[in-house]
Amino acid sequence: MSVLDRFRLDGRVAVVTGASSGLGVAFAQAMAEAGADVVLTARRVDRLEETAGLVRAAGRRAVTVGTDVADPDQAQRMIDRAVEELGRVDILVNNAGVGTAVPALKETPEQFRRVVDINLNGSYWAAQAAGRVMQPGSSVINISSILGLTTAGLPQAAYSASKAAVIGLTRDLAQQWGSRKGIRVNALAPGFFETEMTAEYQPGYLDSMKPRIVLGRTGDPAELAATAVWLASDAAAYVTGQTIAVDGGLTIN
Repeated sequence: MSVLDRFRLDGRVAVVTGASSGLGVAFAQAMAEAGADVVLTARRVDRLEETAGLVRAAGRRAVTVGTDVADPDQAQRMIDRAVEELGRVDILVNNAGVGTAVPALKETPEQFRRVVDINLNGSYWAAQAAGRVMQPGSSVINISSILGLTTAGLPQAAYSASKAAVIGLTRDLAQQWGSRKGIRVNALAPGFFETEMTAEYQPGYLDSMKPRIVLGRTGDPAELAATAVWLASDAAAYVTGQTIAVDGGLTIN
């Protein structure tokens, strides 16, 4: 096997949550281009078919499943459907998430709980369901954020807390499942990529962050997706329990 062959995902099945827009679309397309069949899940089912078209254009099979990962039963049904339709689950990209920017003295319990329920609890329910059927050599990739590692000038207590917790979840699942099940669990901590979430920022906010970004620009979703393909592949077979910041150098400043 050549070094480039190690990055291929031929014969594998990837489940990508939050695949209806933004980074989820990029993850799904990249997995397909690397050779995987892809199960696409999101709450906005009507938007999944567009992503499915990108997967099929890469010559791979696509299955769409409406899922709210905050509901453990729906997370389990998502994985059950993947096995029923495609026979296995080798890769889980835990991408579903929501963001808020609410001052801590004004945030309601409902607002805080909603973010944690989707970003943290949803990641756990999806990983738990996938872990039950994954075989040795499988890979879970949790999508955290640089806001789990640092701050960025916005009032994001719920979001930051949930993404920091995802990093802790990643470490624990990696140590639980590594030697016992042969499943690798890692996290990505994306910096600023242009998505629906960043489109909601106040005008000028991203420009104000650029002095902290060593590379001086926001990221292209394809750059993040390429890192996910590496973590999913045999090229990263000795990498587990890690959080990889893909942020243009922001977290070193």
